[in-house]
Amino acid sequence: MHSLAAVILAAGKGTRMKSDLPKVLHKINNRPMVHYVIDLAKALNAEKTILIIGHEREMVKNACAGIAVEFAIQEPQLGTGHAVQMTEEMLSDFAGDILVLSGDVPLLTVQTMRALIEMHNQNNASATLLTSDLDDPSGYGRVMRDADGSVYKIVEHKDANERERAVKEINAGIYIFKAADLFRALKMVKNDNVQGEYYLPDVISIFISENKKVFAVKTDSFDETRGINTIAQLKEAETILSARR
Repeated sequence: MHSLAAVILAAGKGTRMKSDLPKVLHKINNRPMVHYVIDLAKALNAEKTILIIGHEREMVKNACAGIAVEFAIQEPQLGTGHAVQMTEEMLSDFAGDILVLSGDVPLLTVQTMRALIEMHNQNNASATLLTSDLDDPSGYGRVMRDADGSVYKIVEHKDANERERAVKEINAGIYIFKAADLFRALKMVKNDNVQGEYYLPDVISIFISENKKVFAVKTDSFDETRGINTIAQLKEAETILSARR
């Protein structure tokens, strides 16, 4: 079993919540949603759990007081790839795998994440990503696979041709990487996009161009990978968690 570190993206503002509270501190069943993600990292026996914070970072720190997490600061916030880069110094002597979780995706199960880690280790992959099937995948990046199940391309909806758009398997934005490969590739990611940001999925494209192994694990249910962006989605998450009890 490879050693594991968990990195949790939690720097965003969450403007669609229409609240001064950082998005990851909005509560599901009276607990900040980021606490569910930290619990998941602990349940997976992560040796280190690093929370990447930015917007109202002192509030996030206070909400996680007494929990065994470390903090990396992303300021300014220049995209998901840039966020993960903020942890490089803290993980400079770490030679295992890095699980990248999102502080606003609180419904993932331990079972699914164990399957992701197992697939990653079995294939000695540079990266393994979590995917879901959606009946209407419009707007999501599609995951294109070879016959052996490995990933040969992730194509954004706007860039996809008709055949690619017919694929219902989408990238859920949850990843596990070999640490050394991740930080080397992050230095190669460019910000030549409309937002001027550094995107984490570009690391996958770099690996594929280098013929490194990239695999994927599909969730049984899209519900697990739901991101929480609105108050209505918070309520949906409460309903889903209650149904699991």
